[in-house]
Amino acid sequence: MVARTWKCASHRSDDKIARMKHIPRKRFGQHFLTDAGIVDAIIGAIDPGPDQVMVEIGPGLAALTQPLLERLGHLTVIELDRDLALRLSSRPGLTVIQSDVLKVDFSELAHSSASTGFAARPPRGEASSVGAVKLRVVGNLPYNISTPILFHLLDFVGVVEDQHFMLQKEVVDRMVARPASADYGRLSVMLQWRYAMEMVLFVPPSSFSPPPRVDSAVVRMVPLADPVLTDGKLLSEIVRVAFSQRRKLLRHTLGKWLQEKAYGGNFDVQRRAEEVPVAEYLALAARLQSANNPH
Repeated sequence: MVARTWKCASHRSDDKIARMKHIPRKRFGQHFLTDAGIVDAIIGAIDPGPDQVMVEIGPGLAALTQPLLERLGHLTVIELDRDLALRLSSRPGLTVIQSDVLKVDFSELAHSSASTGFAARPPRGEASSVGAVKLRVVGNLPYNISTPILFHLLDFVGVVEDQHFMLQKEVVDRMVARPASADYGRLSVMLQWRYAMEMVLFVPPSSFSPPPRVDSAVVRMVPLADPVLTDGKLLSEIVRVAFSQRRKLLRHTLGKWLQEKAYGGNFDVQRRAEEVPVAEYLALAARLQSANNPH
């Protein structure tokens, strides 16, 4: 994990920094939650319990951090902004990781949080839950990189108990979209492969400072207990090709790609990508994987 970590610091010479007003930085996509009613509603949706292992992404000015900390006793936060990370480091009970979240290995976090020892950490990527606790992950995700963060966390779904994120509402609409709808696309398929998801709260722009120009929403993501196991990279390529020209029939995109792969099985390409359910994309990936690895 490429990061600087501060643990539960006490009184520091950083008090002056902590008292300074923080000016939101556009390059970090900072919009700070200020609505106390929305904060209470989010905490209620998350329902944190004592001693649960939770990681918050993008704590900002600690609107969610403080009530989470009061209920949990300890919290790990990941903050890219060095000034904000330094402010947070003075709060008892916090472990502050100053890092780009896309560089954080969540399997390492899960193993380091385990109450018992472990022999070795799994390689970076889809993590095993052996020797690790399950992480509850929460956060107000920066709108400018929310999708990359979601795909990054997909690699660590094996050590996640659940995820609650505040995102741009149109992103949440895409995440939970059903087939044959305008919002259904690559993000829908890849996330619904591994998670059961639901929108749990609408958040208006007035709840933030500065107000964003878009509506927001909170989504709950719970890893499926018995997901279809398939090659994630292969599935991602299939879905990327399928939705590359979503207005055209699949015979123009995925159909040609399947011909190049010498695929001899059945798959209806006389429809658009948005008409294909997640289960059918998974079945196609499984058949291609089986054809490539006959033994």
